Amino acid sequence: MTHDQQYADLETHLKELRDRKAAARAGGGEDKVRAQHERGKMTARERIDFLLDEGSFVEFDTFVEHRSDNFGLGERRYPGDAVVAGYGEIDGRQVLVFAHDFTVLGGSVGEAVANKVNKLLDKAVDNGIPVIGLNDSGGARIQEGIDALDGFARIFRRNTDASGVVPQISAILGPCAGGSVYSPALTDFTFMVEGNSNMFITGPDVIETVTGEQVSKEALGGAAAHTTKSGVAHNAYRSEEAALDAIRTLLSYLPSNNMSDPPRIDPADDPDRLDHELGTIVPTNPKKPYDVKAVIDRVVDLDSFFEVHERFAPNLVTGFARLDGRSVGVVANQPRANAGTLDIDAAEKGARFVRFCDAFNLPIVTFVDVPGFMPGTDQEHDGIIRHGAKLIHAYAEATVPLLTVTLRKAYGGAYIVMASKGLGADANYAWPQAEFAVMGPRGAVSVLNRQEIANAADPEVKRQELIDNYREEFANPYQAAKRGYVDDVIEPSETRRRLIRDLEFYAGKRRETPPKKHGNIPL
Repeated sequence: MTHDQQYADLETHLKELRDRKAAARAGGGEDKVRAQHERGKMTARERIDFLLDEGSFVEFDTFVEHRSDNFGLGERRYPGDAVVAGYGEIDGRQVLVFAHDFTVLGGSVGEAVANKVNKLLDKAVDNGIPVIGLNDSGGARIQEGIDALDGFARIFRRNTDASGVVPQISAILGPCAGGSVYSPALTDFTFMVEGNSNMFITGPDVIETVTGEQVSKEALGGAAAHTTKSGVAHNAYRSEEAALDAIRTLLSYLPSNNMSDPPRIDPADDPDRLDHELGTIVPTNPKKPYDVKAVIDRVVDLDSFFEVHERFAPNLVTGFARLDGRSVGVVANQPRANAGTLDIDAAEKGARFVRFCDAFNLPIVTFVDVPGFMPGTDQEHDGIIRHGAKLIHAYAEATVPLLTVTLRKAYGGAYIVMASKGLGADANYAWPQAEFAVMGPRGAVSVLNRQEIANAADPEVKRQELIDNYREEFANPYQAAKRGYVDDVIEPSETRRRLIRDLEFYAGKRRETPPKKHGNIPL
């Protein structure tokens, strides 16, 4: 064969390759792509290109197709099937990403799609790389029957195997129905887009058929429902672009895997910065509300607080921040929502967040201002005891540095739960106005001095006198400090500097736990 013939043959093969790759990039065709855009949605490849550093995406399984014996799918073949998968970089760090392609058979998950996702999850665990799933799928591919169901089962198992090993992040960018919802539910964080994404096990039509109830997709499983009521989703955004940007931001706080330390950036904020206005944010009146996020923002590095689960259980604030460039998890009672009490939703939200931080080596800073657990028949009957125990379990089993600052009050069992010394906190501080007690002063004197108050000439004046005496004698930080339950009483302005120095000191903390398969958290 002459050189010219070899060159011609090579050109023929290259043309075939380029044509096949062009077919794969075309997804379900121009009409389907146009329909996707008309819904205000990007295609799978557009999403990946937007999320990753420019030019960094490397695709695998580009030419995978469903098997020819799949019933009812006809002769049409789609190179890559209904998912795009591969690896790339975000801010120079490697990530693995898959994106359902709704233009191909509605993004449905069959055997080939599941095989691609499972290969990606295996690579994530083997190489210690975070996984991002961009979900836009109608669910299991009905035509593939049990092959589709088994594909989901294998995905779920790998999600579980990867849990606590590599960060797993899901974005819901369209429908996510039936079996599709459980993979995001097994991941660490789920973001949604307002008005364009929904999640539900059974859709409105099925619900109406079975129960007679009429409900829209948005009301049933939209972003508002899952970020405020169910807690399934952590954050919601107005556009796909905003959701994808948020994923990039979230990853900037996280290590690539459970064997790595969280990334540390060059701080733009002075580690010795004193904030003499900080103490004025918290009212001395223990019943007066305020926004604890104003405290967090002024203690951590400027503009570094990234809140998660903001709309769900707002009486407890959770999120990530930086102190002198170090990533930390933040947990705080929020007095402006239900007075900062702990209820079922707050306990679950906090426990989940604390366990994530512990799995991925993120120190936890806890700001405490809690009057107790939420009282009520509904709370008791719905299992506040069991759910509250989840937060206890999460803090008690944590091996990362735990730093706790009591801003104003810590009463009863809620004091214990919020990273108290007895649960294993490494450093516990209190501001001068902090109160520690089995119950609040008013409740305490009502129990201890009931008869004395009843016999007084003016019961209310007597009650207030006893409350003031109780607060001065018992419910102050110095009694706790005398017993070593508080390491120091500090000026509010010193909080940032003290926490930063402690993070440096506890950076090498190691705690051995007794050999066991795993604990039995009260789920």
